[in-house]
Amino acid sequence: MDLYELLTLVLMASGIWLWLDTLKAREVGVRAAQLACAEDGLQFLDETVVGRSFRLARDDDGQLKLRRVYGFEYSDTGDNRCSGSVTLLGSEVEFLHIRPQLYVVPKAPEKNDTFH
Repeated sequence: MDLYELLTLVLMASGIWLWLDTLKAREVGVRAAQLACAEDGLQFLDETVVGRSFRLARDDDGQLKLRRVYGFEYSDTGDNRCSGSVTLLGSEVEFLHIRPQLYVVPKAPEKNDTFH
């Protein structure tokens, strides 16, 4: 076995490991998003998360791990779609973000209106 064959095998093994590790992390992200939506009384839409980014980062102990950000959609009324995200460092949930709802603020009173 020459050097190129060995290098090819190492790259293939690394690619397979990355793919399997990403599948495992994705499942952790799905479970975290489902639980967060259930706790807040929201409907988790499409039953899946979508990868937004992935890069290397260090954890609190200084170890190099993959930081993955997954996006998902949820609904509070069943008629709308809102975006959320879950960030994993390695296979641990680091952040889970569900955007605040948009509330309609009443119109400000006119200049001539008085408060009683």
